[in-house]
Amino acid sequence: MKITLIAVGRMRASPERALLDDYLDRFAKTGRGLGLPPVQLVEIDDRRGAGMAGEAALIERALPAGAFLIAMDERGEQPSSPEFAARIAGLRDRGRDLALLIGGADGLLPALRDRADWQISLGRMVWPHMLVRAMLAEQLYRAASILAGQPYHRE
Repeated sequence: MKITLIAVGRMRASPERALLDDYLDRFAKTGRGLGLPPVQLVEIDDRRGAGMAGEAALIERALPAGAFLIAMDERGEQPSSPEFAARIAGLRDRGRDLALLIGGADGLLPALRDRADWQISLGRMVWPHMLVRAMLAEQLYRAASILAGQPYHRE
């Protein structure tokens, strides 16, 4: 299994970047014993300014072939953390790669978003796309801690 986080924009040194790095590191350490590999972060930078269509073309090139696609979108389902963890465990158990997609400030091109196997939202409010990276990384770590039976997640 491979896990790829594909996000539009390059994240510079910032509190959000520190959070992202911290949670991806925690996920890597916790996931190691669970058969979950470290997350590969792929940052897409549309230097031509072609908007969502240009971003989508770059994302398409970065997508691992055959991966289960999860698109982050405000209109998506709002799974609980245990539901998210169970989905990741199921993909792992089937040996399926996972790609998580985070669009730019305007989101993902609708055709790309609709191609996703699962569209999820971190809530009904809209979040800055750079902050979504850190929040999603935290949920990945939380999923690993749930699967490991660690007390990080409390219900």
